[in-house]
Amino acid sequence: MHTIVKKLLIALLLAVPTLSAAETAPTLLTAPAPTPAVAEKKPEATTLQTVRIGSVDINKIGTDSDRGKALKALLEERKVGLQAKIDARKKQIEKFKSSIEAKISKMSPQQREAKSKEFQKKLEEFQKFAQSSEEYLYSLQSKESQALFEDIEKAAVAYGTANKLAAVVIKKELLYVSSSVEALDVTADLIKALNEAGLKQ
Repeated sequence: MHTIVKKLLIALLLAVPTLSAAETAPTLLTAPAPTPAVAEKKPEATTLQTVRIGSVDINKIGTDSDRGKALKALLEERKVGLQAKIDARKKQIEKFKSSIEAKISKMSPQQREAKSKEFQKKLEEFQKFAQSSEEYLYSLQSKESQALFEDIEKAAVAYGTANKLAAVVIKKELLYVSSSVEALDVTADLIKALNEAGLKQ
């Protein structure tokens, strides 16, 4: 019981200062006089500014530009050259196979095994050559296509800057254009710029 009384006294002592502070009259703060309401200026109706965006048909540049045509011709030339080498090696293997088949009945088992291993080795070399030729063509196409795309990007930046375009995008990636956007097909202009840049080199 004694502890309960102590706790009540402590609580009462703590509450007295806050109660005495609450009994004092609050001082009034004078608020500044309200300012008369001024009519807000409404913004004048603004017209939508048209944004100009250029679009480019990359495939058309690849087929119609001098650089694209040169790339296609280069790849075709290399493909024909490599195909001729592949065909020549294939004929050699077929000729070797025919000569083995003609003599196989007269060969000893050791000779047959040796010729079989030799034929297998030539066949593996042929397959490696064909695969490396294909990889070479793919690498060449990738490298040259990347270089062409970088030149297209440079031409697009120069054209877009000179003609105050907000952006130049790839045509097939443009799905929707609002009425506030002026979409321009700049493919022919970029082909012309690429051809002129090619003449300067």
